[in-house]
Amino acid sequence: MAEAGFGVVYLVGAGPGDPRLITVRGMELLAQADVVVYDHLSDISLLDNCKVDAVLVDVGKRPGRPVPQQEINDVLIRSSASAKVVVRLKGGDPFVFGRGGEEAMALAEKGIRFEVVPGVSSAIAVPAYAGIPVTHRGLSTSVTVVTGHRHGAAADQVDWGSLAKLGGTIVVLMGVAHRKEISEKLIKGGLKPETSVAAVRWGSRGDQRTIRTTLGHLAETDIQSPSTIVVGSVAQLDLSWFESRPLFGRKIVLTRAKGQVDAMARSIRDLGGQPIVVPVIEILPPEDDYKALGEAAKKVGRYDWLVFTSANAVTRFFAFIRDARALAGVKVATVGQGTARELAKFNVVADLIPRSSVAESLAFEFPSGSGLVLLPCAKVVRDVIPVELSQKGWHVDVVEAYRTSAATPNPELSGQIAESDAIVFTSSSTASNFLASYGSQALPPLVISIGPVTTETLASHGIGKVATSAEHDVTGVLNTLVELFSA
Repeated sequence: MAEAGFGVVYLVGAGPGDPRLITVRGMELLAQADVVVYDHLSDISLLDNCKVDAVLVDVGKRPGRPVPQQEINDVLIRSSASAKVVVRLKGGDPFVFGRGGEEAMALAEKGIRFEVVPGVSSAIAVPAYAGIPVTHRGLSTSVTVVTGHRHGAAADQVDWGSLAKLGGTIVVLMGVAHRKEISEKLIKGGLKPETSVAAVRWGSRGDQRTIRTTLGHLAETDIQSPSTIVVGSVAQLDLSWFESRPLFGRKIVLTRAKGQVDAMARSIRDLGGQPIVVPVIEILPPEDDYKALGEAAKKVGRYDWLVFTSANAVTRFFAFIRDARALAGVKVATVGQGTARELAKFNVVADLIPRSSVAESLAFEFPSGSGLVLLPCAKVVRDVIPVELSQKGWHVDVVEAYRTSAATPNPELSGQIAESDAIVFTSSSTASNFLASYGSQALPPLVISIGPVTTETLASHGIGKVATSAEHDVTGVLNTLVELFSA
């Protein structure tokens, strides 16, 4: 029976590396957690799903920073005394060489309630991401998962000779350091030196690398941790799908505000790349705390046109629209397909989307008239639309929907930026703020701009070598990345 006043500890498997492989249940618990105790191998982007006030505790073991298991157990016990929901986020599956059993035993001894949320084990997922089925008709009808990490008494060690006689596929986790000894014992047990071997490092991540060798050459092959080693006939198969994606292995820096890069990050992952989110702006409420925006929304029916230049303005404006009939008779224009897609989430179809996703194009294609136009936008915005539409006869009311502020630089991200292949700027503000925070020397080799206005801003800072997207939206940026890296 659980002790009174204690919360529940959830031992959650985060999967092998790709954050999208976490289970639905695991994601639900991350969103509810008061405390999250996470491993070094858990993809750090998973923590973006936590509550703003959640306490995050890093207990990941890494070279030069050993964390005793007893210390981790104590953290879980202490956390459960002050939090209702504690998530212990572990790489792979908690009960597959993850020491989850030890943590569960420690909690049970204290009478603390716990639950286990299984995860996708690297023993199965990593070979799959490398295009290696661990079982295959005619090659292997069994799979054995074993640890190569030596610990405890001799009785705890693996009987490699028996494994060699068993046949089938052998998947070795944590075995890089002892691969010479493992290969020698498997060969001594009866496996042929020419038996196929594949070692997959950082499996399911954008920097995954697969090295193929044989059992006889395993010891001399340059393999680094953490790698999953597959031994057996199936290791000769190369049903590559992940490593053949167009952006595979590329690290792409995204500079939009936190919470706005989710869709782009997912698309980059789908294309095989590794997104590195470096927020350089924060989206803040207007200085009047939405008073003017709310008043404008109440009177939207008096306007002839409603114009949006960003998705941020759309979401904030429609927070004040309680009845869609308020827009009856009002036409809507957007700058760009991305803003139009955000508008469509509220079941409103844009009447005007210019051929080019820039303010100048919308102003050029906007009809002449003599009525009223409402423009909800950022506090600091280019005056192209108000000026040009006024010259066409319209009266334009500009109302502040949000404001932007430079985000605090993160020193820990500087190293990741330096190792990246490309950086994406989706607005002039992201370009200016990034350069102010990190400097031009931090720019990766390839700089991508969403459009000519952002490119001009970069040029004003002395950045002349820029690839400007032909289509001035997120899709255009992704197409540009694929074209350049494919070339």
